[in-house]
Amino acid sequence: MKTTAQTPGRRRQSEAKRAAVLDAAEALFVSDGYEVTSVDAIAERAGVSKRTVYDHFGDKQNLFRIVLGRANDAMVATMRSAIDEELAEGLDLRDALCAFAERVATETFPMSTYAVFRRLNSQAPLGSPLREDWRERREGMLEKRFAEYAADGELKLSDPHRAVQHFVALTLRLALDAIDQDSADAAEIRAIISDGVDVFLRAYR
Repeated sequence: MKTTAQTPGRRRQSEAKRAAVLDAAEALFVSDGYEVTSVDAIAERAGVSKRTVYDHFGDKQNLFRIVLGRANDAMVATMRSAIDEELAEGLDLRDALCAFAERVATETFPMSTYAVFRRLNSQAPLGSPLREDWRERREGMLEKRFAEYAADGELKLSDPHRAVQHFVALTLRLALDAIDQDSADAAEIRAIISDGVDVFLRAYR
């Protein structure tokens, strides 16, 4: 069968439609939920035909996977920046760990991108690989950095994965719990993180 390559103009138009569908689907999945949101509603919001949605994404389930994957990628990029900038070489270890956790808790958690991610992730089926993707990729990046700290003699650990779990539990998870319950201001969040880092370093330094 003979195929014809898209012209640059057609390609841009196709990419624009695809982006419009993704944005529309994300907005509706977040506001109305996966079950309630229909392909018709997504197409109407995106300003495209229902056929266009199916041509680009196959079905609603696959579209949801792509939308969630996009949100995951955005959060991973944000976490990567925080690790690279706050846990850079040459910084005091305690100060760096506090700065990293504070940045995530006070800048990343309040972001609308993170709110979208959490809403979408909560709708993913239990056992879905994408449901665990964020945690695994986040912890993988931190594990690599903690292993580097260990190689430099700044941390004493035999299992970077377990060390990351402890660090997250003592800092970010407690901070997020406080934020979710509206029970802490910025000063309290800093105190939670500072105390958590101190406990972590007593165990691993």
